[in-house]
Amino acid sequence: MTARDLNGAARNELKTLSKDNAEQVARHLAMAARLIDEDPALAHEHALAASRSAGRIAVVRETVAITAYAVGDFALALRELRTFRRISGRDDQIALMVDSERGVGRPDRALEVGRAVDRASLPTEVRVELAIAMSGARLDLGEPERALQELDIPELDPDTAYPWSPGLFAARAAVLEELGRDDEAAQWQQRADVAAAAIGEIDADSETIEIDEIDEIDEIETDEPAEIETDEPADDEASGQEDGPEERA
Repeated sequence: MTARDLNGAARNELKTLSKDNAEQVARHLAMAARLIDEDPALAHEHALAASRSAGRIAVVRETVAITAYAVGDFALALRELRTFRRISGRDDQIALMVDSERGVGRPDRALEVGRAVDRASLPTEVRVELAIAMSGARLDLGEPERALQELDIPELDPDTAYPWSPGLFAARAAVLEELGRDDEAAQWQQRADVAAAAIGEIDADSETIEIDEIDEIDEIETDEPAEIETDEPADDEASGQEDGPEERA
């Protein structure tokens, strides 16, 4: 593992460090990124090691926050996310902040944090992640109808697979199940599964995707959405029209 295994944007943030220190910190960050899914505890140890040598670097504090969240230390994740936000001036991890507030048992505070952000200024994927986190906070408060409304955003397109679609569709399925609308929940979970398969095929650089629920998708570029079809036709409820407009954009 070398500093070259860390992505270029992150390496650029380490240029204020000495060469040897930057190399060591980069290696720890690269290991954290590699291990986060298979061994989050070890990934967290690498993030903490990086922070001991470069605690004033935004990407380091961000990595500590992400790994702390992964191991369930939501209080630490919140502290690190606030520091990351202060250092970087960015709201890239706002959804993780909302979820961390939920993790420490403060769903009301989670909603306040989410509402305080200018959602129009967020990248699309971050807006979607925030909608999912806000929906979860509504569920924590026992407000499933409002949780469903949180997910009624323009990005909820049942016929197209974007990178954020599987998570968004699955979140909607979970809320519908909570509401006892099991048939609709099953449809949205199917859409989530199909979208995940489609995205996986795109990531594999496939030009044509053939899945049971997908007839054919030709010449798909990795940054373009995939058209998807499920066994069940989309209805008015699936398009989100029954729940009223959502303020999120």
